[in-house]
Formats: sequence, C-alpha cells, structure tokens
Amino acid sequence: MNLIFLPGASGSTDYWQPVMHLLPARYTSTIIAYPSFGGYPINPDVQNFEDLQAYVLRKIQEPVIVIAQSMGGIFAVQAALQQPELIQGLVLVATSGGIDLNPFDVADWRQDYQLSFDVPDWFIQQHSLLDIHLTEIECPILLIWGDNDPISPVTIGQYLHSKWIQSELHIIENGHHDLANIHSNQVANLIRTFITKIEK
Repeated sequence: MNLIFLPGASGSTDYWQPVMHLLPARYTSTIIAYPSFGGYPINPDVQNFEDLQAYVLRKIQEPVIVIAQSMGGIFAVQAALQQPELIQGLVLVATSGGIDLNPFDVADWRQDYQLSFDVPDWFIQQHSLLDIHLTEIECPILLIWGDNDPISPVTIGQYLHSKWIQSELHIIENGHHDLANIHSNQVANLIRTFITKIEK
C-alpha cells in the first residue's frame, strides 16, 4: 500500500515522522515537501496556491492513500476530486478540507502562522471553497479530530462526516491542532485499522 503524507500550513515534513515510524514497514510512505515552505528551496513553477496544488497533484502518479493534516487537507480533497482513479482513501486530520469556515467558531491561525513559520504570503491569503463538490468524493475517508482544537473544532469534522457516505469520524480526547504528532500512537492505530479495511 502506498501512502502520501501532506503537511499542514507550516510545511514541516517532520510533523508526520512519529506516525510514519509506527506504521507497518510494508507500507511505502512518502512525505511531500512544499517548495518555499519549512526551509525547502523555492521552485520557480510554484508562484501561488494553484501552482502549489498542481505541484502536489503531479506527485500522485499511482494508487495511494493520502494522509493530510490541517491545510494539507485541501490538496487531499482536490486529489480525490481530480484524480479519483488514483485515490484509494483519504485520511484527514484536523483540516478544513477547503470548506467555508464562516459558520464555524474557529480561531484565526493565519497571522500567528506567518509570524512563526517561513511561508509565502500567498499561502496565508488563500481561501479555497470546495463545499459544493464534497459529495462527489466516493472513496473511503478517515476523519481524525481533537476535542480541544480551536483552529479546526470537532464541528468541522462532524460537518465533513455528514457529507461523505464512506467516512468515519474519530475524536481524540485532549487533542489539539497538533494531535497527530502528539497522539501519534492513537493516530497510527486508527490509520492502520483504516488501511486494513481498504486492503480487504
């Protein structure tokens, strides 16, 4: 089974390392680094959010399960919409999935992220809205949320769960926005169980 991991807005490829180390060695795991994020070199072909999205989708060349955290979920959802024949499943962790966040009580993370991480201005300013397309996704989806996450509260996970017939939602107690990194054992167990169901 091939797995592709997508970081969140920080672009940190270290984020997923604890989970990856806990998954079976028979899985082929790849983390996609975002050009101009987290200290990775600039790519002249990536000048805006749409370029970055195209860059990520070009990395998906064979059947995979895409595992995404936070803002990386937008790319995961787009992959399922644009390349459904290659996406065997999605794992979305504390993400927006490109939905309209106005109805939800969410904390504004953008200013703090720009102060804390080396990310391009155009990424912070991006607002992708994919709500009307969500029901087009038919692959199995695992949703993992923390019950103490002001950036992506449980209500967002519940909303996404209501849009996808083949989805399951798991809520991790005392989970914050970095729950996949902090609660890596629980997250890895959920991912392992999810993949096992797909493989059957």
